[in-house]
Order: sequence, then structure tokens, then C-alpha cells
Amino acid sequence: MTSSVDHVGLARRQLASRDTRAARTLARRLAALGIKPNAVSLAGVGFAFLAAAAFGMSALAHDRTRSLLLLVAAAGIQLRLLCNLLDGMLAVEEGLKSPTGDLFNELPDRAADIVILIGAGYAPTTMGHGEVLGWSAALLAVSTAYVRVFAGSLGLTQHFIGPMAKQHRMFTLTLFTLGAAIEAGAGLPPRAMSVGLSLVAAGSAVTVVRRTARLVHEVNAR
Repeated sequence: MTSSVDHVGLARRQLASRDTRAARTLARRLAALGIKPNAVSLAGVGFAFLAAAAFGMSALAHDRTRSLLLLVAAAGIQLRLLCNLLDGMLAVEEGLKSPTGDLFNELPDRAADIVILIGAGYAPTTMGHGEVLGWSAALLAVSTAYVRVFAGSLGLTQHFIGPMAKQHRMFTLTLFTLGAAIEAGAGLPPRAMSVGLSLVAAGSAVTVVRRTARLVHEVNAR
């Protein structure tokens, strides 16, 4: 996945979901209600905290209650992504960009990544090192964004390549959170979250290396 630059100021991911009728309709309705992009960005952080709280509470719950909490966490992750989609659409497609738009486009996103991934580390696992995996995944996720934005600060291309760009890691985490919910509902040992966080951490490390390699190549090509 490559980047494009538009009048938001920062590079922008190419997302097929941005061109769907449902997304365009929802963005128009939010704009008609007077809702600003920055408010939607902050709402995304709120949903991230909801997911993290549900992850943490699931460690104290049993079976069906744990399963329900994990479903809430998965929903929180997806609602966070929806906010990430809509804030950009409000700013660009609906012409509601503000002077602080670039700031709110990046910082809440990084906060949401950290909160969700660390929270996921406190969900039940059988391996006993979920917290380490959660913190590691969060650090590496932020590192992928750092390399991308650093490239932009040098006037170079902001690459959104994976394998664990934001959409990829949130899809992976959602998938394994749903798997953990199934485990809890069936009374099975909690293994899914450890596997999911391991994949996110490993994939994010590869993503950092790939983006850094692209950055080095562009610097040398100047």
C-alpha cells in the first residue's frame, strides 16, 4: 500500500472503504449535524479505551461474561477504525479541514494504537506473558508510524506498506479477539490473544524494516 498526498497536509492511505456509498452517506450526515473531524478523531480514542477496558475486565470474568467482554473489545476496535475513516472524509470530502486537523489526524491515532494493544495484553492467555506481548506490539506499532512520518518530515514519500500497517494489525487483532471470545464461550484455554499479539508484534517489526529500507533507498536516490 503506497501513499498519496492531498490537501489534508499529511499523506493519506488509499482505502477502498472510503469510496463506499455507506461511508460517503455517513460522512455527509455527520457533516450535516455539524460534527467536526477533530471530534471524530477523539471519539476514536474513546472507542480505543472502551476496547482496552473490555480486554482488562475480561481477565477478571469467566466464560460467557468473558466472551461478551471480548466481543465488546472487538467492536471497540472496529469503531475506532470507523472514526479514523470518517475524520479524514469529513476533513477532505466534506471540506471541514481545520488548522489543527493534521495534529488530530496523527496523535489520537497513535494513542488509540497504544491503548488497544496494551489493553489486549491484559486479556487472558495461557502463556503468561500477554503483558509483554501487548507492550511490545504497541511499541512496534508506534515505530511503524514513526518511520512513515519521519520520511514525510524529510520531504520523502510516506509509505503505508505492511504487512502490519494500521488496518492490517487492527484486522488481525479483531480476528483473534473474536477467536478468544469463542474460546471463552466454549470453555477452552485462552490461546488466541497470545497468537494474535505475537503476529502483530512480528509483522510490525517487519513493517518497520520495510519502511526503513524504502526511506534509505529514497535518501540515497536524491
